[in-house]
Amino acid sequence: MYSALRSYLTRVFACWNWKCALMSATARSLVTLAAMVRTGLHGGLAVAGVELAYVSLTAGLYAGLQQRALSLRSRLAGNLLVVVGVPGLAQVLDWLTHRAVHAAEPRRALIAVCSFALISALFHLHVMRRGVFLTGGAGCTLIEDFRRIPRLVLDFILMPVTLFSGLTARVNGRAAESEAVL
Repeated sequence: MYSALRSYLTRVFACWNWKCALMSATARSLVTLAAMVRTGLHGGLAVAGVELAYVSLTAGLYAGLQQRALSLRSRLAGNLLVVVGVPGLAQVLDWLTHRAVHAAEPRRALIAVCSFALISALFHLHVMRRGVFLTGGAGCTLIEDFRRIPRLVLDFILMPVTLFSGLTARVNGRAAESEAVL
C-alpha cells in the first residue's frame, strides 16, 4: 500500500508547477487580504491565511495541469482547459475549503478572487504559450522567466488594442476589396 501511495504522489507532483505555485499563492493571498480589509485585521488575516496555505498546496498542481493542456492536439480545447476548466475546478475546491474550515468568505472577497482567477488564467495562457513559467524540460530558469515578464505583461495589457487593430485592418481591407470590385 505504501508503494502504491508513493507512486501516486510521485505522478501527482511530477505535474506540479512550483513556479506558478509560488506566484499564485503570493498574489491571491494579497488580493484576498485587500478585499477583506474592511472586515478587520483578524478576519482578513484568517481568510488570507487559508488562501495562502490552500493555494500553496494546489496552485502548482493546477498550473501543471494547465501546462499539460497546452500540448493537447486541439489548441482550442487546450486554451479552454487553461482558462475555464482548471480555474473553474480550482474556484469550486477553494470555496469548499473555505467552508470546511468555517472561514466565511464574504461576497466581495469571492468576487475579487474569481475576477483575479480569470485574469490570472488568461495571463497564464499568454505566458505559457510563450514558454514562460513552464517547468520540467519545457521550462527555463525562474530568473530567465522574470527577465521576460515585463515585455509579456506589456503585450498582455496591449492585447485588446492589438486584437482590435487587427480586426479593424481586416474589415477595412475587405471594404477596400469590395470597392475595388465595383
